[in-house]
Amino acid sequence: MKSKGKYLPILLFSCVALGIVIGGMVNFPHRTLSKQNARKVKIEQLIDFINEEYVDDVNSDSIVDMTVNSILANLDPHSVYLPPSEQSSEAEIMKGDFVGIGINFYMYNDTVTVIKPIENGPAAKAGIISGDRILYADKTKLFGRKLPTDSLYKNLKGEEGSKVLLTIFRKSSNKKLKLNVEREVVPIKSVDAYLMLNKTFGYIKINRFAENTYDEFRVGLEQLKKQGMTSLVIDLRDNGGGYLEKAVEVIDELLKNKELIVFTKNRKGIIDKTLATDGGIFEKGKVFVLIDENSASASEILAGAIQDNDRGTIVGRRSFGKGLVQREMSFDDGSAVRLTTSRYYTPSGRSIQKPYTKGEGEKYSHDSETRFASGELYEKDKMKIADSLKFKTKKGRTVYGGGGIVPDIFVPLEVKKGEENLAYILNSGVISHFVFEQLDKNRNAFKGLKIEQLLSKMQNDDSYVPKLERYLKDAGLEMKLNTNRVLVKKHITAEFARQLFGERQYYNIILKDDTMLNAVFTRA
Repeated sequence: MKSKGKYLPILLFSCVALGIVIGGMVNFPHRTLSKQNARKVKIEQLIDFINEEYVDDVNSDSIVDMTVNSILANLDPHSVYLPPSEQSSEAEIMKGDFVGIGINFYMYNDTVTVIKPIENGPAAKAGIISGDRILYADKTKLFGRKLPTDSLYKNLKGEEGSKVLLTIFRKSSNKKLKLNVEREVVPIKSVDAYLMLNKTFGYIKINRFAENTYDEFRVGLEQLKKQGMTSLVIDLRDNGGGYLEKAVEVIDELLKNKELIVFTKNRKGIIDKTLATDGGIFEKGKVFVLIDENSASASEILAGAIQDNDRGTIVGRRSFGKGLVQREMSFDDGSAVRLTTSRYYTPSGRSIQKPYTKGEGEKYSHDSETRFASGELYEKDKMKIADSLKFKTKKGRTVYGGGGIVPDIFVPLEVKKGEENLAYILNSGVISHFVFEQLDKNRNAFKGLKIEQLLSKMQNDDSYVPKLERYLKDAGLEMKLNTNRVLVKKHITAEFARQLFGERQYYNIILKDDTMLNAVFTRA
């Protein structure tokens, strides 16, 4: 987990041999460079000139990084460079596991503080509990200093089977403890939860499409079918995408044999079609897909395939609009570049990539603010859709391209108009940190409570919304929460349930009276 600050979230250029000028004239072999090679040499020579002649010492690695970022910024918003530390972290997330001690933590008052140990993980097995402060990893001090994130991770992660001696301060008992933790492979789940909403509706929440997503989805789907599911809700809200092939595997369980899932087209015009195979385990039964303005890429592939094949109903708000496919290419130093290599199209032939101007990545990334300002997130009629980008589904329904998946059923944003900052707060880690600190003040008051008792306690306590208001104010955010009090209190209650009882109880609360689910049940 990232440090919260004040409570809140290559190109490798080889050296070019320079000619040595002796006297006024030197003969040397003449070499004719192609225009492409000449450009490469120019960049390489520039780096050399700076290294050898510039008036101040300069970190040439940082210059190379800036050069690469500048080049990629002039391509498209999704061709990006990942430095070694970032690439390593991203690779773990997409792989779906890492080797470490297994804790959710953040830097609280300059100390590594455990929000919750991962269930059955190495830290939990060793006896670490929520609220523990990690003071030392072996002999390395982890408190009272601004430790870089990569350095912090380095002390907690390691080889599988290796051990680390943690010095813990346990606030609840005011004691220091020394605990040996053996590092293990710790899963990073991409399916947050699967559960029955009622006797016939099953629900699966996918937070990204990683290597383990299909396996987790398949397990959830099978379990829900056993419990009597005849209608499936797939929640892709805030799912920014991931591996295209994993989204395809999920879709394959829902579509009939040889139905088109997606096709891609590269710069040479070569088209690659992906069709569903036989034997999907949920080819019959109703399907509903929940999307919002943060659903992107692989999420849009799934939603588009369901919509264009008339397999189900898309519910929510217009998705992000990313229709570019990246290929990741690694460099010897551990860095990588994600380069756009093709565009993808939904079965009806529509590209859902929203417009972008080369070199204006900042404007592109702040498109959500434009949607707030236009009123699109509150009123369907405010959505700008080009009539020239009409396409037809399998059964002849009209759908639109050119900037995200437009839902079949529009559901406005829950927060009141004009208070959009709250939407960002609810989707950040702020509520998690706030709830942890409330628990940390008096954890004994919650000790031994059952979920029903927690719900009763929260229902009868109206102090937490104003407390959150003060918490935000201390962090420099002046926000009035009273007009959204019911929504805010639900999120606070759900987070208490998550930290005390786990993900399933969190979703049992957060999904209650959910506006998109209400729209699903009304349509069904």
